Amino acid sequence: MVGFKWMSSLLMVVVITTGVSMKTASAQAVFLWESDSNWAKLPAGRTWGAVTGVYPDPDGEHLWVLDRCGANTCLGSDLNPIFKFDRQGNLVANIGAGLIAWPHGFYVDDDGYVWVTDGGTGEAGERAAKEGMGHQVLKFNQQGEVVLRLGRPGEPGNGNDTFNGPSEVAVAPNGDIFIADGHGEGGNNRIVKFASNGRFISEWGNAGPGPAAGEMSDAHALAFDSRGRLFVGDRRNSRIQIFDQNGVFLEQWTHFGPPSSIYIDAADVIYVTDTQTNAMPRWFAERRTADWVRGIRVGDAATGKIFGFIKSDAEFLAADGNGNVYGAEVPGQRFTKYIKNK
Repeated sequence: MVGFKWMSSLLMVVVITTGVSMKTASAQAVFLWESDSNWAKLPAGRTWGAVTGVYPDPDGEHLWVLDRCGANTCLGSDLNPIFKFDRQGNLVANIGAGLIAWPHGFYVDDDGYVWVTDGGTGEAGERAAKEGMGHQVLKFNQQGEVVLRLGRPGEPGNGNDTFNGPSEVAVAPNGDIFIADGHGEGGNNRIVKFASNGRFISEWGNAGPGPAAGEMSDAHALAFDSRGRLFVGDRRNSRIQIFDQNGVFLEQWTHFGPPSSIYIDAADVIYVTDTQTNAMPRWFAERRTADWVRGIRVGDAATGKIFGFIKSDAEFLAADGNGNVYGAEVPGQRFTKYIKNK
């Protein structure tokens, strides 16, 4: 059985394996990632709240991070929730104050536009709606100006121009926009597709426990691979569903666990976070084996083969071109850079 262990308080082992199961594959090599929770330098007096997104800038020199204004909501706050850091973790921009109630989904497209979903449901959504916020997706330029808004602020729904707690957003190379709608068990459990100008194109998916194709329960993550396939993190159903961009189901993977976040780099390395193990209630315990381990699984987006694991509490993540991984924690209110040893 392949395992992992702590080498020190700072070094984390990632076991590289040959199969899709961490339990049955044989180890080939071991790489070390140094864990640094102080890499990002925040403004004086600022501390992390729930960190709900991280994404590289297309210039390869900067990283964007999303935070709930030093707390678990931005309602009533004048703080900027969106940060831009350079390679050394120095802050170079901070934008978005007063525009987002409950930041959740996060994406930076190939043209450098920053996308955020305002995704509260339940009590968080009700509080946001009273302020005319929530249930929307915002596109910012790098100066913090809103250049496109999808959804009706403060108005939950399941129509062509409404959402119910949108969880995630991703933009295809041709500019088409995909929204995972929405967060939690009571969301719309669908994927909604728009043209680059915000025109509704199509939707697919419905609430359900799986394993039927298109059934979703808490659609929580989106990512594209190099072939343009759309990976959907169907979190409460503990699977990744893979579709083409017209919503045609291609296949599903269950061996990555319950995906909170999915990031696929230019080389088709896929990174998937599991924050549900040891954290979620009865429904999850019924869908996993007793020896399942919480953390980040690393694999091949082309084949689904898992070849690595990082023990982590990160819910959202991204990676840079050097193989460094950035993990954003929600309950832990921490942002960590996992620096890959050469």
